[in-house]
Amino acid sequence: MTSVILSTATRYMLPLLLLFSVFLLLRGHSEPGGGFVGGLVAAASFAFYAFAYNVKQARRALRINPRVFIGVGLLIAVSSATYSLFLGKSFMTGIWTETEFPVFGAIGTPFIFDVGVYLVVLGVILTIVFSLAEGEQ
Repeated sequence: MTSVILSTATRYMLPLLLLFSVFLLLRGHSEPGGGFVGGLVAAASFAFYAFAYNVKQARRALRINPRVFIGVGLLIAVSSATYSLFLGKSFMTGIWTETEFPVFGAIGTPFIFDVGVYLVVLGVILTIVFSLAEGEQ
């Protein structure tokens, strides 16, 4: 059964929730938030979309298979964690850039690790939700 209220609200809430998830990701290294919470919010936005419409349309809105997010996220997280080993430092030692960016400041490996966690959480949660929703249909 399709709900007009849910589908209309989801259409407006999807971009807002995705923007909020990016906000949580960006503030995560200095305040509460980060890759895990941001990934959960992003996955919840697409889960709402799948509930309001169907999984096929949610996959079309996502445009990328959620399993790709898992692989890319793991690659980013492991790369950022092992980067310090190539510089002769301990595993997962934070390394920051010399240049300051206008909004972000100095970008470091902890932020890059958070981006990897964000993508892994997004991919895992969406894989689970989409699989359960497809099995129900």
